[in-house]
Amino acid sequence: MNTVWKSILWRQYAAAIDMLDNAIAACPDDLWGDRSRQPEFWYVAYHTLFFLDLYSYGTVDGFAPPDPFNLDEMDPAGILPPRVYTKDELRAYLRVGRDRARAAVQALTDETAQRPCDIPWLRLSEGELIVDSLRHVQHHTAQLNLILRQVTDSAPRWVSTTEGG
Repeated sequence: MNTVWKSILWRQYAAAIDMLDNAIAACPDDLWGDRSRQPEFWYVAYHTLFFLDLYSYGTVDGFAPPDPFNLDEMDPAGILPPRVYTKDELRAYLRVGRDRARAAVQALTDETAQRPCDIPWLRLSEGELIVDSLRHVQHHTAQLNLILRQVTDSAPRWVSTTEGG
């Protein structure tokens, strides 16, 4: 795959991940763990990070998120995590997902980009899975920024691109 396009794709993917990190960092503590709010801020962030990690891994076979996370997020019954994860835990998970996403983009070739992805509920090529994952991150980041704007009258600014990593 053309290195120019991989670079463009990564800078936009990384910008979406940066925006998610900024939303997590901007969330006040009283909103972060508010179990009465639907959707719960922390949970939207966790859901986004779980699927960033999984989709960057590229298959459910052998996938395991780092501790303290588990595979319950894939359960169709909608099992919620056993507790509110901390900002520090989720920001550490964001770094894992970012590294895995970067590796997925770097490994992309013309051949692999066209190959069907190995996520059973998605009918996408591996290349389209990367773009779909980027859109998923940005979708939920926008949701988090809307919550921040409604509750605090402030939200992090748009990130156009990320230079480097």
